[in-house]
Parts: sequence; C-alpha cells; structure tokens
Amino acid sequence: MNGRVDRAGRALVDISLRPSANEKPTIVAVWVDTAFTGELVMPRHIIDQLGLSQSSAVMAGLADGTEVVLETFSCVVEWLGEPRSIEVVESDAQILLLGVGLLRGHKLTVDYRMSTIEIA
Repeated sequence: MNGRVDRAGRALVDISLRPSANEKPTIVAVWVDTAFTGELVMPRHIIDQLGLSQSSAVMAGLADGTEVVLETFSCVVEWLGEPRSIEVVESDAQILLLGVGLLRGHKLTVDYRMSTIEIA
C-alpha cells in the first residue's frame, strides 16, 4: 500500500471502507498516527455517511490525559489486498486517523524527502 506526505508533512494513505463485506466501498484519505493504538478514528458525519452500525464503546485516554468513553462502529477495510473487519472509533475531530492497530505486523516507511509512504 502506498501513500503520500502532503505539504503540511502529514502522512496520508487512501483506504477503502464499507459497512459490510457485500456493500459498495468508499475511498477515504486517512492520516497515519503512530500515537493512536486503535485501528481507525473518524468523525460522526462520515460514520453516518458510510452507514456504519454501532458495535460498542471504549474508554480512551486523550493526549491531555482526559479519559472519555467513545462509541465504536463495525466496518470492513480493504487492507493490503484483503478485507478485514475492524472497529472504528468515533471522534469529535474532523480528521480520520489510521492507528497502529492496523499497522502491527507490517512495515511502515515514510520518506519525507520523496513525499512517499509505503506500508508492507
């Protein structure tokens, strides 16, 4: 999987998401966030657009040390050529974050000089 580094220095990749394996996919750009230990974070309006079903809730520790309860939603992501069921965490932020939950077991290479990203 390849991505890009934008002018602001953000590591971005495009991923394919769908509510279930037999539904039409939607391509979204996500920021790679190695400080996030989950799989994917997205704002509620995108969760609603995709029609994701709520699955549960999780306790989360925010960067400022605050503990909050966040809703989670079931989703299928096309990950390195294979469909994978994941949990999406709802966020008040307007950005989508891809965390180490999807990166574990893979190699992440970010080349700022060439503005490229590779996940293998």
